[in-house]
Amino acid sequence: MKTQLVWRADVIFNMVFTITRIIFAYLLWEMVFQQKEMVGEFTFHGMMSYYIISSFLSQLEMSEGIGIEIHERIRNGTFSKYLVIPVGVEKYFMAMELGIVLFYVVFDFIAAMVWVFIFRIQFVFTADNGVIVCAVVMAVLGMVFMVQLNYFLGLLTLKYQGIGTFLMIKNNLMALITGTIIPLALFPEGIVKMMRLLPFYYVTYLPAMLLSGKCGEEAWMGLMAIGCWCLAMQFIIHGTWKKYLRKYDGVGI
Repeated sequence: MKTQLVWRADVIFNMVFTITRIIFAYLLWEMVFQQKEMVGEFTFHGMMSYYIISSFLSQLEMSEGIGIEIHERIRNGTFSKYLVIPVGVEKYFMAMELGIVLFYVVFDFIAAMVWVFIFRIQFVFTADNGVIVCAVVMAVLGMVFMVQLNYFLGLLTLKYQGIGTFLMIKNNLMALITGTIIPLALFPEGIVKMMRLLPFYYVTYLPAMLLSGKCGEEAWMGLMAIGCWCLAMQFIIHGTWKKYLRKYDGVGI
């Protein structure tokens, strides 16, 4: 958290990105809702509430830098730094991500709530305490999974010279399946069923839907699904680390 204080400009830009995403959504859906009162299961205020919540959650997910940092350090031979510190490497990066999230959570929350008042949105939020708890735990597990995924992608540098293709695939899947562009509820049901099989569905989209009063019947099943994905990814990380670490010779390649 102390490290984040050095990068004050990053805080400002992170708030700006949260704001601009909400502005674009407001302009787009305002035009759509001029023609009709309901789009799918959403009213205008329900749609904007969803975007505010999903923007808040997506801006907190900042773990992509983990994979990039591991990749660069393995490539230039400085990954040894993490092998000699008295802590597990994966735990170190999880703690780093936790510090970043705790630092930004207040700023992102302020940025999101400011636009509730500016746009005079009748904010829609579930009143079911059980659903709220499920959504919060699911969002936390989603962030844990993303840390695991980016850590795993970084470790692939131990075998492959570059991981750009893997990052590109991951980013494209994230842009679509997390529902930050268009809510998945507007997609055909068959496509949504397929997306439920992937972990990204539970990272941002489902928690945002639960908190905005939708998809309550998926709460417990979604919580179990993302929990299973986290366990599966942990086994994959353990196997990858054990298999490929022997290829690291501590010098640039």
